[in-house]
Amino acid sequence: MAYLARNAAKRLDPRLVLPGARSIVTLAASYDHPMFATVPSAPRAGRVARYARHEDYHEVLAPALRTLTAFLDKTGNAERRSLWYVDTGPVLERDLAQRAGLGFVGKHTNLISRRLGNWFFLAEILTTVELAPDAPEPNRCGSCTRCLAACPTGAIPEPFQLDARRCISYLTIELKGSIPEHLRPLIGNRIYGCDDCLEVCPWNRFARTGRLMQPQARPDLNAPDLLELLALDDDAFRARFRNSPVRRTKRRGLLRNVCVALGNVAGREALPALEKAAHDHEPLVAEHARWALDQIRGR
Repeated sequence: MAYLARNAAKRLDPRLVLPGARSIVTLAASYDHPMFATVPSAPRAGRVARYARHEDYHEVLAPALRTLTAFLDKTGNAERRSLWYVDTGPVLERDLAQRAGLGFVGKHTNLISRRLGNWFFLAEILTTVELAPDAPEPNRCGSCTRCLAACPTGAIPEPFQLDARRCISYLTIELKGSIPEHLRPLIGNRIYGCDDCLEVCPWNRFARTGRLMQPQARPDLNAPDLLELLALDDDAFRARFRNSPVRRTKRRGLLRNVCVALGNVAGREALPALEKAAHDHEPLVAEHARWALDQIRGR
């Protein structure tokens, strides 16, 4: 995660990103969906983080952000300039959203909204337009520590502290190399991200279905079959995940995760597919397939 340090100065001073910036508009878009109300129980099913069970949110939210940015640029008589981001720019979006009153930072270090629970994306518009600030949102976690107890790998050792090296979202998405062996059994059948600390938050009772994201839902990722995913070649991976956040891991990353999940939950029926994967052209996939074979045979 060294990229966080590369633009540290810009994250602290938005005027280095947009010269003359006077205000930052922060926005939230819910990705809650009725299909998340039931937990899939299919055998050998992988678990994908809720946000990734949609088409790529960067593309979905872009048209609305372009429209709002154009509106800001036309405000007043003077020349205006605005710049928008969706989870991509060198800005401290979580902290900015808290200061703007969108929500508060929970003990799991994510933003919680009183209106949307935990299920929403953040976006920002930096602008030279001077706008009156909203009141910041105070923390409303109280004595609740459900998120700390829910983390499968103990990645939240203390309230408001996250050890990214143990976080399943980091291990299955950001990490490019091998997943540490002592953490693999704790990942279970999670193959892209993890929602455990978010799911237990009591503020989710106020979650709302996302108007922008609901039509972009991907039911095929609600309980994907692990053996079907393991059979994907490079072309099939690109075709299936062309417009999905999952493409970020590339085939080798996803199949690495699939092998770990199979090693944790599958029976001997998965051995032929894993034996083939143990000779995959990607060393990362082959290594984790061999680990999965050992786990299943050991059981």
